[in-house]
Amino acid sequence: MHCTLRLLSFLLLLVPRTICTQPNFYFPPTTGTAWETTDPTSLGFCPERIDSLYQFLDDHHTKSFILLQDGKIVLERYFGTFTQDSFWYWASAGKSLTAFLVGQAQEAGLLHLDDPTSDYLGAGWTSATPAQEAQITIRHQLSMTTGLDDTGLNDNCLLPGCLTYLADPGTRWAYYNAPYRLLHDVLEAASGQSINQFTNTRLFNAVGMKGLWIDHVMYGKARDMARFGLLTLAKGIWDGDTLLHDQQYQFDMVHSSQNLNKSYGYLWWLNGQENFMLPGLQIVFPGKVIPNAPDDMFAALGKDDQKIHVVPSKGWVVVRQGEAGFPGPGGGAVPIVFDNAMWDYLNKLTCSPTKVNAPDTAGISVRIWPNPTVDSWTISAPAQIEQVELCTLDGRLINVFQGQHSNTLQVNTTGLSAGRYLVRIFSGGKAVVQNAVLLGQY
Repeated sequence: MHCTLRLLSFLLLLVPRTICTQPNFYFPPTTGTAWETTDPTSLGFCPERIDSLYQFLDDHHTKSFILLQDGKIVLERYFGTFTQDSFWYWASAGKSLTAFLVGQAQEAGLLHLDDPTSDYLGAGWTSATPAQEAQITIRHQLSMTTGLDDTGLNDNCLLPGCLTYLADPGTRWAYYNAPYRLLHDVLEAASGQSINQFTNTRLFNAVGMKGLWIDHVMYGKARDMARFGLLTLAKGIWDGDTLLHDQQYQFDMVHSSQNLNKSYGYLWWLNGQENFMLPGLQIVFPGKVIPNAPDDMFAALGKDDQKIHVVPSKGWVVVRQGEAGFPGPGGGAVPIVFDNAMWDYLNKLTCSPTKVNAPDTAGISVRIWPNPTVDSWTISAPAQIEQVELCTLDGRLINVFQGQHSNTLQVNTTGLSAGRYLVRIFSGGKAVVQNAVLLGQY
């Protein structure tokens, strides 16, 4: 009997003492208008600085603004006659929504990114030669590298005569609406549904979004954009319902899709890269797209400053709708000057210290630094650290680090991808989960 108990105890030691869980994201109900809020003062935001942000937004033709923290509304403001129920166009921010839908279609076996586009649109959808046309794939449409000539007068023309060969696919990046718009035709051909039916059944119904594609442009409310931003922050999981299981696609979607414009994923704009290109220009600019914004931010950007900014390191989703805030690089299609000015105000919202690594109910006061980091984290606790578990946001255990009979422990990040992680620390017979951020080519 004693041997059996000893064997059972030994086997229990081999089992991880906990399963990492996803961050405590809040997801609003899929029906009604209820949406939990977080008091901005609890985050150290100063009322006068919030007022300054709102004044800036109002001065620059904003209609709606929302800031979420881990899913809860921290700030929400509507300007002029615009209200929570007002519809507005997403413009090219809707491209990022299409990218998510393509990922769902691939996961369902309806298509594959490396399929020739002509498999779904038929031969002759361009005026290129059959051999040239056959090289263009869905992946090229997602990454803006079809090689089709974008220098024409109407970049929304979908007729074959408007779609002419300029370069081999994958050798030239150009922000070109027409090949993007034809992704909707690809989805319709692959699924047998209209683009609105596919969007509703695969995505909107599950997360409580409302909206309508009209001539390939999405129209909806500010909170619809916020819901989509929260879904991407949660890596395709909505309140336990996984809408996109393919985490590799989710990762690729918001990372560099090619080396020509490293600040572009699959129809998402990426911050923190070494260079970027802009619509209408065959110029590679050094530096990141939005210098004032966090490096790990990825964004859905549209004409006249329609925005969804997703910042994993902060757990933030930022939504802005309205008229053009500023002229400048990127032209009317994807303006970026407003974004940088807005982030100057967002960065100054905090004016009082907050407990970045506050203890949970287990009562362990721990510290993780530097956070964010580029190579390793140091973890300290009042008592001896017994074990540290490192997990992805979707709960996958990556590594376990045993304590070194000390109240500090170094966690090496070699081989990890940039992003946000869960760190569970066991100390003094208790446990606490904290967020940690690794910077890099996100």
